[in-house]
Amino acid sequence: MAKKAKQNVDKIVKKVNKEFEKTSSQIEGLVNDALKQFDSLQNQVQEPVRKLLKEIDELRDREMKRFHEEFERRLEEFHELQSSILERLGVASKEAGQEVKKLTDEVSKEATTAAKKSAPKKTAKTASKSKTSASKPAAKKPAAKKPAARKAPAAKAAKPVDKSDLTLVKGIGPATAKKMKDAGITSIDQIANPSAEDQEKLKAFSNVKGYSEFTAEAKKII
Repeated sequence: MAKKAKQNVDKIVKKVNKEFEKTSSQIEGLVNDALKQFDSLQNQVQEPVRKLLKEIDELRDREMKRFHEEFERRLEEFHELQSSILERLGVASKEAGQEVKKLTDEVSKEATTAAKKSAPKKTAKTASKSKTSASKPAAKKPAAKKPAARKAPAAKAAKPVDKSDLTLVKGIGPATAKKMKDAGITSIDQIANPSAEDQEKLKAFSNVKGYSEFTAEAKKII
């Protein structure tokens, strides 16, 4: 019984191995077919690319050749045109030089003839007159009179100081001046030479900036 069971297991193992080998062969065949197709596809793609690159190279060579031929032809035309212009300029300049020289000679001859005809003949009388006029000294021109110096205008009389305007004192503004007048200080004289009563009135403004200089500044004004 055990022997029969073992035979059955061996058969199963052999069958499995056989199927596995068969499957492996099929897979390997499929892989080989795929590789062949890939190589074929790669060749199909590479061939058009090679052909295209070749056509591009040929086209570039043709265009470069055509460009060089055209360039050489244009350069040759330019040289011919340049030579033609230079030849024409040479002939023209030579002819123009001859014409100018001819005209210059004619003008020079006419000018010389005209000068000879128009030149006046000097007589003895004319010569003596010219000598006499040359010997006389030139008359002196009278010296120009200098304009009289203008007198300086008289100094204007100084305007009288408005002693009621307390703002003329340095340091006293309009607001302070108004307060001083309200306190009874109505004249610059009261600040310059204050009485005892005025001094008491001025003490009320001791906090104003420059108070200590009010009397001295007021004396400068009067």
